[in-house]
Amino acid sequence: MSHDFTFDIKSVRFDEHYRPAENTRTTTNFANLARGEQREENLRNTLTMIDNRFNALAHWDNPRADRYAVELDIITGELSVGAEDEDDTFPAIEMLKTTIIDKHADKRIPGMVGNNFSSYVRDYDFSVWLSEHNRDRSEFGIPEGFGDLHGKLFKLFVDSDAYRASFSKPPVICLSVSSSKVYCQTDNRHPVLGVEYANDESSLTDFYFGKMGLQVRYFMPPHAVAPLAFYFSGDLLSDYTDLELISAISTMETFQKIYRPEIYNANSVAGKIYQPSLEHQDYSLTRIVYDREERSQLAVEQGKFTERHFIKPYRHVLEQWSADYSL
Repeated sequence: MSHDFTFDIKSVRFDEHYRPAENTRTTTNFANLARGEQREENLRNTLTMIDNRFNALAHWDNPRADRYAVELDIITGELSVGAEDEDDTFPAIEMLKTTIIDKHADKRIPGMVGNNFSSYVRDYDFSVWLSEHNRDRSEFGIPEGFGDLHGKLFKLFVDSDAYRASFSKPPVICLSVSSSKVYCQTDNRHPVLGVEYANDESSLTDFYFGKMGLQVRYFMPPHAVAPLAFYFSGDLLSDYTDLELISAISTMETFQKIYRPEIYNANSVAGKIYQPSLEHQDYSLTRIVYDREERSQLAVEQGKFTERHFIKPYRHVLEQWSADYSL
């Protein structure tokens, strides 16, 4: 029986009225905010933070800091595992697409695609496979082939006809820096991305995203307090406009202030030699409600969901496809 892996793209507006679909990962940044009694207030405050940060960075020809607004859409890459007698789909990848609203010029400008990134398979890899591999081990280790399937699925998605028909540029994914690594400030400065940091030792996330064909650079934007990790293919500084870069910074810095305030809403700025810490106590909280402990528990549940509904039922098919698909 032959199988053909194809992607279809679904898009849902992320605004104050957003309600997560049943198949949306509940640990996803945007889905986690849209829960509970304060969901609409959470969402409004988050979107306001994004707009304010965007206008602060895009300050030219913007004296009142109100020229721009950012519109967000949740992009889901639904994977079809097609066969002669079946056609099952799985929500393999979710990202955010930004659209920049220029209120002065009355036009819509495509922003960055990528930003937040989530994946059920990544939940399985980290919360189930990696955890089981290291159970009862005296030293932490990475299982053979870790990240290979996920990396190949991501590359298939970006190279798919569906992605190319919808987006003109590869995605840029923006994440927190690792609390287990030390980052050193360099002499490189970018007018939008800010001061660049570097580290001598890759993190597990760097390794995992490398399997997706992405490299990483670390920048602390103007008036930020900690660097962000930007994962990309191509040339981050040349392939994207200033407004595209600002759309990524304003969106993901806002999420990080909510989810990791110890790092991104700290009351002191990262020094020339910097190690992030979630134990840091000198920070401010946003007005946005979020349960980080619950989010960690859900990651395990969703990893097991992926194992039951995707990894185990299609194990043979996935292994055969992965062996034939070249990284």
